[in-house]
Amino acid sequence: MKLLKSLAELREYREAVSGSLGFVPTMGALHDGHLSLVYASNMGTDNTIVSIYVNPTQFNNANDLDNYPDTLEADLQKLEAAGVSAVYLPDYQQMYPDDFAYEVNEKTFSAELCGEHRPGHFTGVLTVVMKLLNLVRPDRAYFGEKDYQQLELIRGMVAAFFMDVEIIGCPIVREDDGLAMSSRNLNLSECDRKRSPGFHRILSLGGDDESIAAELQNAGFNVDYVTTRAGRRFGAVLMGTEANPVRLIDNVPAR
Repeated sequence: MKLLKSLAELREYREAVSGSLGFVPTMGALHDGHLSLVYASNMGTDNTIVSIYVNPTQFNNANDLDNYPDTLEADLQKLEAAGVSAVYLPDYQQMYPDDFAYEVNEKTFSAELCGEHRPGHFTGVLTVVMKLLNLVRPDRAYFGEKDYQQLELIRGMVAAFFMDVEIIGCPIVREDDGLAMSSRNLNLSECDRKRSPGFHRILSLGGDDESIAAELQNAGFNVDYVTTRAGRRFGAVLMGTEANPVRLIDNVPAR
């Protein structure tokens, strides 16, 4: 497995790749959900490259950025065992030589759901994903359906800018107790981790969005939103302390 730490190394790798290339962009702190994307890429393409970059422009909360888990050594071991051919490890200067003077901004869907409560989040996401897709030039790129709004926005961006890449959505991977796998789960206290499966359980119940939000509130979750659209129910809750909240998101088929 090659470790690519510069644009020159990435470009050299890309020119040398034989066959199709799959791409899995991540922010590290890898879990089985990330690895499911890698396995999907391994099945669908001849080579898989993964990026690990904690993108500061998509964090509207400085504490969230500061507390984002860093498990790079373990991540690299997992990726090598999974058969990844290369890992790209850029820094801020590589990603933003313009210091974020130029950005990709979607005007409608990005202002709903998570975007309504995290101003600027999806501008940061779309900007860094476009940069990475332009640099890696994959045939296919793989994203998880846990971040369903992100997936749809990336699909829309690729279509709007005529980008020559196929965006593949992969199913949510859950813990045995139903909690959607997320790097941020590492930041849950032991008590909050025990309570967290209630989020998915309640979100999956029948009833209108208002009743589900009330159920979550009664169960001790700080509800960000519960919204049903296009046949899916989306939810976001906060756990932890006010100073260091942990934000969980999920989505389920509407009942």
